[in-house]
Amino acid sequence: MKAYYFALMTALVWGIVPILEKMGVSRTTPLAGVFLRSCGVIVGISILALFNNSALRTALKADPRTIIYLVLGGFMASILGQILFYNALKTGEVSKVVPIAGIYPLVSFIIGVIFLGEGVTFAKLSGVTMVIFGLFLLR
Repeated sequence: MKAYYFALMTALVWGIVPILEKMGVSRTTPLAGVFLRSCGVIVGISILALFNNSALRTALKADPRTIIYLVLGGFMASILGQILFYNALKTGEVSKVVPIAGIYPLVSFIIGVIFLGEGVTFAKLSGVTMVIFGLFLLR
């Protein structure tokens, strides 16, 4: 149940952030927006490091494969994905862009089944079907 509440809080934060980003990126270029957003990440991680240096020590002790996976994920999400997302926000409506960009669980589901051997259940297939239907409606 704890994961459920964390997921709901994540949805709340991630639901607010695109509104802030739409307001910001409307006044600058998408690349400048990614730069400025990344400054916020740097400030945030610096504050975390100050108050929780055990996380920093643990990160520095991680094995190379873990480091590669997480750094690659950070680059793809925070740089590549954000540039694409800001271009979409700059030219589109936040009420359409965010739900369409939000089909990433569908991509994760497919990749998880193919590469991680995760199971396919009726509930998952139902969710995938609803995501695809919602995407069709927003098109």
